[in-house]
Amino acid sequence: MDSLMILFTLLGGIALSAQSSVHATFSRKAGTIETTFLTMLTGLVFLTIIIIFFGQGNVLGILSAPVWQLSAALLGTAFLLLSVIAVPKIGVIAANVAIISGQLASSMIIDHFGWFDSLIIPLDWKRLVALIFMIIAVYFIYKGNKRSNAETIS
Repeated sequence: MDSLMILFTLLGGIALSAQSSVHATFSRKAGTIETTFLTMLTGLVFLTIIIIFFGQGNVLGILSAPVWQLSAALLGTAFLLLSVIAVPKIGVIAANVAIISGQLASSMIIDHFGWFDSLIIPLDWKRLVALIFMIIAVYFIYKGNKRSNAETIS
């Protein structure tokens, strides 16, 4: 089962990179906010159909959820909008490595303090070094993208 979840996550990462690239191209024609809106609207329609035929949960449970848990929807929308803005300017790989770096940094803080009912996993030097390497990777990827773009233009 764990292998299947890893495969699903890998496929999700592949889909995310493809989505970022398609969004960048589409946003040049339709606009950034409009592209984000279309994605969210399509997701709403798609998930509504899935819930109707396969849903086993309690959709009305949303009404009793604490507000801080509902903020996940706003955070997801902000993530999508910010990635649609970033990818056309810095490229897919730079944007995705920066996204992963941001996820690592915030995850380390969340784990360290046990926020949102998560496990408490103290921040240690190994995790900090990993984050530093990710940030260095973002820098080199971004610089490489700028150099490649400048060479293409000249």
